[in-house]
Amino acid sequence: MSSPDPQVRAARNLTDPSPESTPEKKRPRSRGPVVAVTGAATGVGELLTAHLAASDEIKQVIAIDERRGEVSEATWHILDVRDPAIAEKLRGADVVVHLALDLDLETDPAARTAYNVRGTQTVLTAAAAAGVHRVVLCTSAMVYGALADNDVPLSEDAELRATAEATGVGDLLEIERLGRRAPRAHPGLNVTVVRPTVLVGGTDTALTRYFESPRLLVVAGSRPTWQFCHVEDLVTALEYAALGRIDGEFAVGCDGWLEQEEVEELSGVRRMELPSAVALGAAARLHRIGLTPSPAGDLAYTMHPWVVSVSRLHDAGWRPKWTNEEVLGALLEEVEGRHTVAGRRLGRKDATAVSATAAGATVALLGTAALVRRARKARRRI
Repeated sequence: MSSPDPQVRAARNLTDPSPESTPEKKRPRSRGPVVAVTGAATGVGELLTAHLAASDEIKQVIAIDERRGEVSEATWHILDVRDPAIAEKLRGADVVVHLALDLDLETDPAARTAYNVRGTQTVLTAAAAAGVHRVVLCTSAMVYGALADNDVPLSEDAELRATAEATGVGDLLEIERLGRRAPRAHPGLNVTVVRPTVLVGGTDTALTRYFESPRLLVVAGSRPTWQFCHVEDLVTALEYAALGRIDGEFAVGCDGWLEQEEVEELSGVRRMELPSAVALGAAARLHRIGLTPSPAGDLAYTMHPWVVSVSRLHDAGWRPKWTNEEVLGALLEEVEGRHTVAGRRLGRKDATAVSATAAGATVALLGTAALVRRARKARRRI
């Protein structure tokens, strides 16, 4: 028999220091809320489902996804969150934690937005129809925007100044808008919004791929700052929200932040500095012609500060188990052996060529676009 998925084991470790020893009989749970989790078969949803199923403070876990997951203690319903039939599956739930989002870099942007927005609309409407008291939405601290004049750290009630220019951020802003509107449309429904910082632990984003590069791209004149959030800490923060220990809108992440120089010292990866116009222009061209999955807007989050206070969780009694330094170390272990330039994953042969010279990253970033333009001109002459 194969051992459980390491992420599921990690989730169980948050509440059970001895996951290998399982009691023969389950203790009856007469108290605590019934919590439904969407996107329960993979990623953060799977971790949260396992964690809540092991908690004595949760009466029952309802797991919803398009396929059945590995957490046998949960009650599973297999369907798409955009299906209005989800309302019937939510009957009896006190809380819904909505984690069925598609933020994959490789997904078609229009299809991704259609899934994320329609799914959130359906879940909010279905939850209200089913008599659910609370819906917990999970977006990102990216909604604050990465701007040169941001306070360091931002307060959690700071204005959301992000634009839709980075991967998935437009979807997250729309999800937050839907969350703010839902209690007005459905009196009695409480909506809580959780905003993790740079999420690490089985994730694949433009920000985690940044650390797969042979050199850390730094835009001249910028001031990058890094605040990480390990998925284990996100899971416990979501549990706080599900239990009603905190509500409203709040951020989750490690205490404090790391400056770019600290990241380079801790990682041992040197920087490659480029002028702003060169870096942004090349990133935009590469994305436009389909050679990289990341739009130029993703670069802003590696240029300008967007770290945020996590004081609301602290006031509620929550503390992160991970530090920024520890999460960065875990991220570097996770991406070891991967090679990415400008957000595009490279094969081993390509990565060797890129790493061969100190200018390799610049060549990959700028030269690819130049070659494509040259090829297009040659075709037009034929």
